[in-house]
Amino acid sequence: MVEVGMETSQSIVPRTPSTTAGHAPTAECSRPPGRCCDPETGCDVVTVPTRQGLEAVDILRRGAGEAVGPVLHDDGCDTLGFVVPPGTAAAWDVPGSTCTETDGRGLNLNPEPPVEGSDWLLPPGEAELATDPAVLRAALGEAARLIEAADNCR
Repeated sequence: MVEVGMETSQSIVPRTPSTTAGHAPTAECSRPPGRCCDPETGCDVVTVPTRQGLEAVDILRRGAGEAVGPVLHDDGCDTLGFVVPPGTAAAWDVPGSTCTETDGRGLNLNPEPPVEGSDWLLPPGEAELATDPAVLRAALGEAARLIEAADNCR
């Protein structure tokens, strides 16, 4: 889902069960959801492993209001990409995930998937709202804890 010319911010923490514990929202990463992906402001995309992403989508959809914006999945079903407001990548620090800054390049919110080999899990609606990074951070942490608990019960 990352194209040439995009900047990414990725946690350097080794890939163990992801958790957001201890990663409080910052001013840069807790913007309210808003319109995204216009040519001037672009948007950012948080990419996570599919299993954690699907759990997070379920958590977000059970919450109040429209907590989850458009979500992409790749053709190999390895990752999910959450559309988040521009500027999120600068402060994204959630282990096991990557936040890519698009600056409006390569991501277009319309019914057609923006990247070859991807498709919309949750397509953009008329409002084209991005997922609030602080809400996503909490959902990813809860998802990681659920996955860890499930894996430890085997």
